[in-house]
Parts: sequence; C-alpha cells; structure tokens
Amino acid sequence: MNKAGAFPLPSQIGDVPGAENWRSMYPYFTRFQPEDDQRFWFYNSMHFPEPLSAFDAITAEVPYTAIGANTARVFAFPTTLGIEHRIVNGRVYITANPVLDPDEIARRNEVFTERAGYYYANWDRLFGEWKDRITDLIDQIESIKVPTLPEFDDTEVVTQARGIAQNHYVRENYHRCIDLFSKMWHHHTEFLMLGYGAYVVFFEFCKQAFPEIPDQTVARMVAGIDVVMYRPDDELKRLAALAVEVGVDDLFVEGCDPAKVLDALGNRGEGGARWLAALEEAKRPWFNVSTGDGFYHHHRSWNDDLTVPFAALPRYVELARKGELRSRPTEQLKQERERIAAEYRDLLGSDEERAAFDQMLGLCRVVFPYVEDHKFYCEHWFTTQFFDRIRDFGKLLCDNGVLDSAEDIFQLHHNEIDSALADVMLAWSSGGKPRGGDHFKPIVAQRKRMLEALREWSPPPALGPVPEALNDPAVKMLWGITSETIEAWARADDDDAVSGYAAAPGVVEGVARVLMSVNDIGQVREGEVLVCPVTAPSWGPVFGKIAAAVSDIGGTMSHAAIVAREYGMPAVVGTGNATKKLRTGQRVRVDGDRGIVTVLEDGAA
Repeated sequence: MNKAGAFPLPSQIGDVPGAENWRSMYPYFTRFQPEDDQRFWFYNSMHFPEPLSAFDAITAEVPYTAIGANTARVFAFPTTLGIEHRIVNGRVYITANPVLDPDEIARRNEVFTERAGYYYANWDRLFGEWKDRITDLIDQIESIKVPTLPEFDDTEVVTQARGIAQNHYVRENYHRCIDLFSKMWHHHTEFLMLGYGAYVVFFEFCKQAFPEIPDQTVARMVAGIDVVMYRPDDELKRLAALAVEVGVDDLFVEGCDPAKVLDALGNRGEGGARWLAALEEAKRPWFNVSTGDGFYHHHRSWNDDLTVPFAALPRYVELARKGELRSRPTEQLKQERERIAAEYRDLLGSDEERAAFDQMLGLCRVVFPYVEDHKFYCEHWFTTQFFDRIRDFGKLLCDNGVLDSAEDIFQLHHNEIDSALADVMLAWSSGGKPRGGDHFKPIVAQRKRMLEALREWSPPPALGPVPEALNDPAVKMLWGITSETIEAWARADDDDAVSGYAAAPGVVEGVARVLMSVNDIGQVREGEVLVCPVTAPSWGPVFGKIAAAVSDIGGTMSHAAIVAREYGMPAVVGTGNATKKLRTGQRVRVDGDRGIVTVLEDGAA
C-alpha cells in the first residue's frame, strides 16, 4: 500500500454540489489548513455519523476542549496531549497529538503518577462526589427559564428594587446554558480518561505478559459490570411485567402507537392507572435517554418521543407472559471473568508479576463502571435537557419574528444566537422591531438546503498520509483504529470480506437487519443480526432480541462491544463498512472469536 497516498488529502476534498457555502456554518478554527495535509485524520463517525448543523458544532468544540484540558493540562497524561478536530462538508475529522520525546514522557509521567494516583486511591469517594456535582448541573440546566418579555416588567422589579429588567436575563440565562454545557463536559472527561488510562495500563501489561492473548479476552476480565446505563432498559422490563400483572398487556402489540396505547390505558380502570403511574415514575430520570448519543439536537429523548421504548415493550410483554423475562447474565459473566483471570494469573512467573496483575485488574474493576455510567448522566440526561433549553430560546426568537420555528435556532451557531438574542433585547427595550428576521431567515433556509445536500456525501474514513504506526491503545479500544484497520479501509472497495474486531465471543448464524438509525429498531425481529454504523445506549432494548451485533465503527471498549459482552452475544465491531456491504435479509455467520462476518445466503430484501 502506498503510505503517502492511501487516502485523499484534506485539500483534495471538494465541496458538495448545492452546499458550496458550508463553511459559513462553522467557526474558522474548524477548517483544514494547508499544513494539515501532512497529518493523518480519521472520520469520527462514532460520535458524528451525520453532518452537523451550525449549533451542533458545539458538541465537538466543547468536548474536545474538555478532553484536551483534562488529558494534557490537568492530569498530564505521559504519552498524549489532546485531540484536534476539523470539519469538512459537515463531517468531523480528528487527530490525536502524541508526546514522542522520551524525556518529556518521563517528565509528564511524574506529574501524572501523583495526580492520577490520588484519584485512583480515592475513586469511590470522588466518584460519589462527582455524581453529586453532575446531578446539581442537571438541576441547574432544568431550572433555567427564558424571560417572557411582557409589555411591562413585573411589579416586583420595582417593589423589591431589583434594578434589573427582564431583558438582561435573556442573555444571562442563555450564557448559563452554554457555560453549564462546558462544565458538564469537563466533569465528563474528569474521570473518563482516567478510566481508560487504568484499562490501557492493564491491557498493555497483558499484551506484554501474554503476547497471544486476544483483545476481547482482556476485556472479559472486567465484564459483569452493573451500571446505571442499563437502567432504562431494565425499566422497560419492569413496565412489561407490570402490564401483565395488572391485565393491560393486550394493548402492547407489535407496531402499537404510543399515543393510542396511552389513551386506551386511561380507560382501563385501576390497572391502567397503576401502569400509567409507573410510567411517570420511570420517566424521571430513566426516560431522559437520547435516541442518539448526545451529539445532535434532533436525537430526542424517550420523554420527547416514546417510539423507541414502545417498540421494545411488545416483546418484553410477551416474554413476561411466558415467565421468560430475564436479566443480563451478569453473575455468569462474573464467574467467567474470574476463571479467565485465574488462568492467566497462573501463567505469570513471579509473585511480583502476580501482585502487579492483581493490582491493575482490581483497579480496572473499580474504575470501569464509570466508562458506561457517565453516558447516562452526561450525554443523555444533561444533554437532552440542554437541547430543550436551547429550544426554549428558539421559541423566544420565533415569537419575536427572528425565526420561523423554534427548531430553526439549531441552524445558527451559538455565537450567532447571542447576536439574535441581543437584537430581541434591544428591540424590547426600545419599543422597536427586531431586525433578525430579514437577516437570519434566509441564512436558515440556505443551511437547511445545504445540510440536505451534505447528507448525500460519503466521507472517506480517513484523510492524509498514513502513519508508519498507529497503535494508540485508547484510539484502538474506543474507535477500533490501528494500522491494520487503516489498511482495510484503504482496500475496502476491492475487498468483499467483512472483518473487524472480535469484540464479544461466540459464533452464530442469523438473518441480517441493517439499520442506520435507532428510530428503526421496531423493524428488528427475534434472532436477527443487527448491522449498524454504531450503537448508543438507546439501542439497549434491542440487545435482548438480537443474536449478534455488527458495527462499522468501534473497538473492544466501544459501547456495542461492552453491551454485547454483558448480554452474552457475539459481536464484531470496527468493520468500517458492514452497513454498505451487508443487506437486510442476507443470512450471515458472525464469528465473534475471529472478528469475521460471512454471507451464507443472499436473501436480501
């Protein structure tokens, strides 16, 4: 393979017809520069599988600000700094900045050892305090109100001598939303990178001590975790069992309409009332789970759209009727992890090595639940509330003629929203008319058209010259990107094989179901093989139904890999192109031991 020419250079990417002005949607610092042609970039399709609207660019800007701060400046990871990102044709490409000088690595390691060591030694206490901080941020974002800007301000402004009119709070409360979003992401990455760091150390120890050990075997030694991210799915099972208990289970059939079911429950007496009360109890907080992974405003929560949970309920109700509604095989996984750990521990040649193995594995098991726990609090509960607050400001702009609908606010960058709100504040105070409608409505219309055009673009998996080595363990575990996967991407057009990471063990055969969105999970039938770009926690209900999982993106510690292991099913992740090469209706064999997906019969729909 030609290392210098396997992928196009950033400067060689042309504009998509109909979206030539796409750069106007994003900040100047997200654009590729001439010197970027000399660096390797990969498409972050795990977090950004769609083109970004102007406002949603904040979900790249703020997270990468926080990740880099915690990695490079707060804890001083020895071998890596932060992540740089660029946007081209609406898609996010990233690259990591490594630390390569041995002396600098040693210097940073002294700082890291002291700082990370403090967190590791006090993890349970600090994690408990973290939950208090993050739930306080959630309370704050939920409590933010948008001033109504009445004709005359409240009497209390005078009788309590407040001295501050309502229009001031338009800007203050909007800025609070942005500031809280930033604080959330700093707390998000405060523990996350340390969680990955502990696993990376253990992973590298195992790879050195046992050169032939598969990646997934190392991962299985920390399986059997009990985390809050599984609670939304558990709540659905509880609701299904209750439906059978109170005699309203007949309402939950395949393809049922949530609104009609809720209306019918209101006429089913005490049983219906009990079920509706249980639903309301589950909604906060457990239905604050997004249909995506927290990076797009249009990925609404279950509270906003009951389609996804009600697509899962009929199957759970049927299992409850049969007495077959079971939980994840957590205890079995724990027994299996102990067996694997004991076998490999016995292969070590000294007491010192065994003590180090025990210490590193013990730390992994302590810290690793955070890797999944944080998703619910951060990407889901907080973020869905954040987007809803921005919608409230969109309604204010709509009510004042600046936008045609509240949703149009997401076509503006967060700095542009600041200007639009200032326009409204000035007009209210002067008795004039906001000028934003003439300015922003044509911009919004153009950006909607451009986003439609950008959705048709097929982004290359990577850009720039391929590095001689790309084996950063964190990049490998989360995104599944190594020198081998890059080579597979480069030959994707000429290779019929579907291969990736052996993420969860086992071999099964089944009919493929290719889904590009979680909103379509109602199409999945019992025993099918899910093939998708990437999974998020909202895909949880489908894991109790499918026989195996296959994804385009992801490594051994991606969400799909972790959840597949917890449900005890085979998984192959990081294939790069399974959704393009496989079709719904094909019969396939998923080999989760070797990381291979084979088409057995071409019965594609």
